[in-house]
Amino acid sequence: MGIIELLLVSVALAMDAFAVSICKGVKMTSIKKLQVVIIALFFGVFQMLMPILGWLVGMKFESYIKEFDHWIAFILLSILGIKMIIETFKKTDDEVKNHFDLKELFVLAIATSIDALAVGITLAFLDINIFLASLTIGLVTFVLCVIGVLIGKFVRGKLNNKAELLGGIILILIGTKILLEHLGIINF
Repeated sequence: MGIIELLLVSVALAMDAFAVSICKGVKMTSIKKLQVVIIALFFGVFQMLMPILGWLVGMKFESYIKEFDHWIAFILLSILGIKMIIETFKKTDDEVKNHFDLKELFVLAIATSIDALAVGITLAFLDINIFLASLTIGLVTFVLCVIGVLIGKFVRGKLNNKAELLGGIILILIGTKILLEHLGIINF
């Protein structure tokens, strides 16, 4: 696998985390630089570690992981999306507060990095330096997530309190997309 292929894989793996980062930016009323870095680090580190874990697991457990990874991502993202949608209807403009929840971020980082685990299994059978590949995946994810949070902040300013509703819908759609792709119903 060459550098161009590795960068393309990195961008593809980062897309779910990028979309969720946009949602995080949408959900927060004010965003501090440290919060942007923390969000991007969560996603980047998980995207970096999961291929290494997958590489270590190898083909022995591939069938087990592929059987349910899409269900885990779908359930986690849907629950968080539904929670965001419900919160939209519970709040008035005056009640909206800066939302930065590390537990939620942890769950989102896991949900969006499960595909990277499966990619790591595949990388175990290629002539590739797994640590360089994982570092590249993590860095690309980090950069895209910083951009995603900033896009979310911009979108929030345009949508006001409807931004959280949009963010919840996007999370549910991402989870549904992951599920439908893995079930072979759609191919993107």
